[in-house]
Amino acid sequence: MGEAGATVVCTGRSSVTGRGRSDYERPETVEETAELVTRLGGIGLAVPTDHLDPEQVRKLAERVGNEYGRIDLLVNDIWGAERLKGGPAEWNTPIWRHDLSAGLRILRLGVETHLITSHYLLPLLISRPGGLLVEVTDGTTAYNAERYRISVFYDLAKVAVNRLAFSQGHELVPYGAAALAVTPGWLRSEMMLDNFGVTEDNWRDALRPNRSDGYPTAPEGFASSESPRYVGRAVAAVAADPHRGRWNQRSVTSAELAREYGFTDIDGSQPDAWAQHPTA
Repeated sequence: MGEAGATVVCTGRSSVTGRGRSDYERPETVEETAELVTRLGGIGLAVPTDHLDPEQVRKLAERVGNEYGRIDLLVNDIWGAERLKGGPAEWNTPIWRHDLSAGLRILRLGVETHLITSHYLLPLLISRPGGLLVEVTDGTTAYNAERYRISVFYDLAKVAVNRLAFSQGHELVPYGAAALAVTPGWLRSEMMLDNFGVTEDNWRDALRPNRSDGYPTAPEGFASSESPRYVGRAVAAVAADPHRGRWNQRSVTSAELAREYGFTDIDGSQPDAWAQHPTA
């Protein structure tokens, strides 16, 4: 959105103020994100917010309403449960053996946060026709309908966010607004890059066999991974479409939107990690 010249209010728990910390204990902050937005041509504003705290989200809505009067685009990409879902050795653990507190935390982080955010911020989106809500998740409705996803808790969280785009889209129609669920493919987040001991500049080195640096070799599918900017450009493309209402209640991938609108990832490619899954 910064590339498109938008004013972007960046929220999250991790801040240079040190008052809030995410479940990941990562060094990235909302201030850093806001600076990236500004550097790319937009106006970035950092507002540290815990989206599990209704009062903090209410104050966020109040501030945005007072300063800008409305929201044209609301991107709900709240997650934070990557560690809680565990690694492959912990997947497929049945619900009666799964850590209950961890499972319920997954649902709080991945679903409850979205509900709280929409409750307080959607009134600013419907203040005039044309608003767009984008729910970001993992796996499209069609893909998730046919596959069990890691655990009952993870599966429910990812299915629920797609359904949120559908149900909220139904409620937004009378106000001339729309909701869309978008899923990136294999995302090269900072955490993912660190896992393979690479950066965005040399991420393909993670595919080298028999690595001698102590890091694991990435699976073959990592060759089709995408930068976070790819799904960002997907959102920007839909937001700029005067006929964006046609996407209301849909569930699509960043790659599908790239084919529709013609944008690319930052390296000029159009990766599609879902290509091997026809129902994606």
